[in-house]
Amino acid sequence: MAYLLTLVTFVPMVGAILVLLLPRRQEHVTKLVTLGTTLVTFVISLPVYFRFDATSADYQFVEQRAWIPSLGVSYHVGVDGISVLLVLLTTFLMPLVLLSSWTSVESRWKEFAITMLLLETGMLGVFVALDLFLFYVFWEAMLIPMYLIIGIWGGPNRVYAAVKFILYTLAGSLLMLVAILFVYFQHGVATSTYTFDLPVLVRFVIPGGLTQDLLFLAFAVAFAIKVPMFPFHTWLPDAHVEAPTAGSVILAGVLLKMGTYGFLRFCLPLFPQASMTWAPWIFTLSVIGIIYGAWVSTVQPDIKKLVAYSSVSHLGFVVLGLFTLTPQGMVGGIIQMVNHGLSTGALFLMVGMIYERRHTRLIADFGGLWKVIPAFSVLFLIVCLSSLGLPGLNGFVGEFLILLGTFQVHRLAAVLATSGIIFAAVYLLWMYQRVCFGEVTHEANRRLVDLTPREWAVLLPVLLFIVWIGVYPTTFTTMTEPSVQALITQVQTKAQATSARLTTPPADAPGKP
Repeated sequence: MAYLLTLVTFVPMVGAILVLLLPRRQEHVTKLVTLGTTLVTFVISLPVYFRFDATSADYQFVEQRAWIPSLGVSYHVGVDGISVLLVLLTTFLMPLVLLSSWTSVESRWKEFAITMLLLETGMLGVFVALDLFLFYVFWEAMLIPMYLIIGIWGGPNRVYAAVKFILYTLAGSLLMLVAILFVYFQHGVATSTYTFDLPVLVRFVIPGGLTQDLLFLAFAVAFAIKVPMFPFHTWLPDAHVEAPTAGSVILAGVLLKMGTYGFLRFCLPLFPQASMTWAPWIFTLSVIGIIYGAWVSTVQPDIKKLVAYSSVSHLGFVVLGLFTLTPQGMVGGIIQMVNHGLSTGALFLMVGMIYERRHTRLIADFGGLWKVIPAFSVLFLIVCLSSLGLPGLNGFVGEFLILLGTFQVHRLAAVLATSGIIFAAVYLLWMYQRVCFGEVTHEANRRLVDLTPREWAVLLPVLLFIVWIGVYPTTFTTMTEPSVQALITQVQTKAQATSARLTTPPADAPGKP
């Protein structure tokens, strides 16, 4: 379909303009228009799934036209098996997030709606952009709405958390910008063609050694901050705890995936030799993140902070799988991105629901909820089991494939990472036990109301995919496999070509015939 990805990406922006024109006093109309815009975006994105050719590794639904021809900048968008599921995850989560915010956002709903819609356009643009300049524009444009969401609608320390978020991310972004410009000029000098077009640049063999290492590290630091990997994770707990529920869900469900997506889309194909050189260090940081995130989660008194630190652990698995350069590990990593968005997104949604009722997130303030709100407790248990990787639910599929791929290339890392699953069971089940089982010790908990129809409408679609992926994962894994295999071949071929250039002596070297 012509212009399909453009429609998917920019319909939310059009919706933001419509909301801007609505009178402020008609808040209910604003809510309906905002929700309707995100639902329309989701419906428009469905052909991306149903018309996607799962047997092809090529980019699909491609649109390309000159944007700034004098600089080699083009509007070039497309999706492949690496990005298609992330586009659908974004359009799927956004209407649920807005529906969950129906009553929790009590002020400036119009501004909140505009900010969320602009954020959706920025996130979708990151996943579909195939031009480095265009990608960077969307990457930076996405930061401002999230900064505003945390800083305006967040908790008591929201300004501190928002500033910390923006400073960390901008620091990484500036490093990446320098590396993008270096690649642009190096390709231009070598080929006399200056372009930011990613499919063209990935065919260019960047000199190995120190040059490629530094370029890789510039990109890798930007993506590691976004993931966030240990030790670049310290902005995440503050941002999650202070953000409103909508901000936390989008932050965990989509924004963190931009870091792992960046490793796949840019670091591996552009800097293959450096990726393989630095892979042992990436494994080390990933395993530390898995164990550290789990240990810190275990001692958290705040449910939301516990879930926030669990993201450090779960995304350590994703990065570990991506750098195995095995089909199982990389497919598992991509599926685990989606799984984390669903499971952790659902956890934040449910924490937000209980916070609306009790205005506290401290584990010690709960207990015995199973007797008072059984429907909430049952769904909360399913989501917790999904997050810890119970067989039959989505988390198991991704973690099993990641560990399978890791075991083939680094057995010690696989063994240590497996302990993260055990620790996940500890912190999640122990938290659940203290919140939902036992006696009701606080009178305020006896008056809690169970799930409303609106909350059922928010949670049931997420639970559907949690079970669907767990029971029949091939619906989604088959979409990623050709692109993953093509990427592995490309990385290995380019790494060999780079090594050959490094080891071939110059024409006038001694012993050269």
